[in-house]
Amino acid sequence: MKLSARAVGLPASPIRKLVPFADAAKSRGIHVYHLNIGQPDIRTPGLFLDGIRGYRADVLAYGPSNGLLSYRQALCRYYDSWNIPLTPDEIFVTTAGSEALLFSIIAIADAGDNVIVMEPFYTNYNGFAAMVDVEVRGIPTSADDGFAVPASEKFLEKIDSRTRGILLCNPNNPTGAVYPESDLKRLVRLAEDHDLFIISDEVYREFTYGDTSHTSILQIPDLDGRAVMVDSVSKRYSACGARIGCIASRNRDILTAVMKMGQARLCPPTLEQLGASAAVDTPAEYFQRVISEYELRRDTLFGGLMEIDGVFCRKPDGAFYMMVTLPVDDSDRFCQYMLEDFELSGRTVMMAPGAGFYATPGLGLDQVRMAYVLKQEDLVASVEILREGLRSYSGG
Repeated sequence: MKLSARAVGLPASPIRKLVPFADAAKSRGIHVYHLNIGQPDIRTPGLFLDGIRGYRADVLAYGPSNGLLSYRQALCRYYDSWNIPLTPDEIFVTTAGSEALLFSIIAIADAGDNVIVMEPFYTNYNGFAAMVDVEVRGIPTSADDGFAVPASEKFLEKIDSRTRGILLCNPNNPTGAVYPESDLKRLVRLAEDHDLFIISDEVYREFTYGDTSHTSILQIPDLDGRAVMVDSVSKRYSACGARIGCIASRNRDILTAVMKMGQARLCPPTLEQLGASAAVDTPAEYFQRVISEYELRRDTLFGGLMEIDGVFCRKPDGAFYMMVTLPVDDSDRFCQYMLEDFELSGRTVMMAPGAGFYATPGLGLDQVRMAYVLKQEDLVASVEILREGLRSYSGG
């Protein structure tokens, strides 16, 4: 039997597609350091887990399609603390940020339309868009200038009559770039001039370093009708398995559309909403400790990488990823080599090949994304293994 062209054409995730090789390495007794995926080892706040444990009803029933009112009210308190005023009916709770992204794309674009994304970008944007036959048009950014927002002319080259929006991630996964308010306002002008939406993926809002600060798309004046914010609890509370996200917008038509999508899938998970609702009261000290820890991990990984001949990267300002250029011509092959054919004292590293973070063919072939979510000593070991792996690979 024949599958749909859509199903056959869906791109594999560079973050997970090498898992069978990692599993095989582990079965051989090799310890694999996972730099490929943003799975923090930071403890989930006790408030989150207590919120789930406190469920006492006799039946775990369906909840509202747009999420529990109590959770949406809690989210309003959270966003108020970031100077993002919202009402509960301007928030739609989703099954993770992934569903929020998919619903947002469906809401603004028809099959054959396109959205513009700065690349490299979160690889699953490719997958979400492909599921609904929407084209992702990439605009390359460069490590040379810290993956800054390109000139407006670069966006104009991509915009046509089928362009429906600009999709951005701020702070950025995978580059760690944090976009200043001035650049966001420039994108807003483009959106206004060309009747576009802006979908802003802000799941790493908490994670900025030094003097860098985050500006939400919902803080930009006069954009209410065009702005769609996507969020998630996965990284904020180190709760990736909870699968709770949301869409926030002041555009009632957007919210009406996603409500119909939400009704079709019934409701988001109830227990995890209770946990996330309780976690809104997580004390600031928790985040201060977490951010300080990630900053140390960032500096450890960055410093080690910059000591390896032929390796180049930029120190991220936010999130907990970096795009790293390696002295290889095919990072897919190299990453597989590290899992299949290389080990150092019974250890190896798993990375995400860079090409999957681009829409433009041929880009990212010498890059990998690394997540600095491991303890500092594990990152030091990972750098040592990578250095020796590159030496072995280059000479092999």
